[in-house]
Amino acid sequence: AGRRVSVSGMLKFLGVSRSGYRAWLHRVPSDTEKRRESVKEKIQDIYDDSKQNYGAPKITVELRKTGEVISERTVGTYMRQMGIKAQWVKPYTVTTIDSDFNSELQNILDEQFNPSRPDAVWVSDITYIWTYNGFVYLTSIMDLYSRKIIAWVLSQSLEAIHVVECVNKAKQMRNVTSPLVFHSDRGIQFVSQAFQKVTEGMINSYSKKAYPWDNACIESFHSLLKREWLNRFKIFDYKHAYRLVFEYIETFYNTVRIHSHCGYLSPDEYEKQYRNKLLELEQKLAG
Repeated sequence: AGRRVSVSGMLKFLGVSRSGYRAWLHRVPSDTEKRRESVKEKIQDIYDDSKQNYGAPKITVELRKTGEVISERTVGTYMRQMGIKAQWVKPYTVTTIDSDFNSELQNILDEQFNPSRPDAVWVSDITYIWTYNGFVYLTSIMDLYSRKIIAWVLSQSLEAIHVVECVNKAKQMRNVTSPLVFHSDRGIQFVSQAFQKVTEGMINSYSKKAYPWDNACIESFHSLLKREWLNRFKIFDYKHAYRLVFEYIETFYNTVRIHSHCGYLSPDEYEKQYRNKLLELEQKLAG
């Protein structure tokens, strides 16, 4: 049998006093440690509520909303200690182009891509989603003011009828009668007669062949949907894909996910803020 090591002998060897050892045994966590633990719990909650998609910058914003005074660097350190990070699957890269040309173009795009109210500019695009049963196609329409997805249709073919259905959904959702700009690429679905008819009274704007980045906001939403959500799943069929898209757009992207463009509010909250300001203004004018 191996020799038993006495505690006092071990303490002597380590150069620790018995009273010091006892104090360590009964040590009460310090206030700093308690705070650190409670912050880590909050971090875990925010991280889980974001479907594990937020990194340190967004978690810091959310923590500050609850009154925490904390730096992004500290949040990053805690996250590393906790072994959590934003679950991105495959990064999205943007290619750069000639800088003079780019800045001139940027000005034009800034005007068009930052409308001052909802329902001024809608953008639309189609993306494909791979399933074991073959591809399915997602048509989305985004309001550029809030980056909210105001309508989407998942289909099993690329026919123009699905784009028309999506536009009808958007018109219904937004109850739109005032003219607006409808921006898309030059895909055959968006130049069809049926599409022209459904967008009558709207200004149709198209990305030119040479400027695909014109559609940047809606394209980056589609890659976000894949990177933050769909890429995690083995998608079996249309039904499965529909359920996942619904969950991401309706229970996360529009309602919960904070967006830097919206001053770190969700698209829904950002539009609500706009409506409240409008109401205040009307009351002032009436008063």
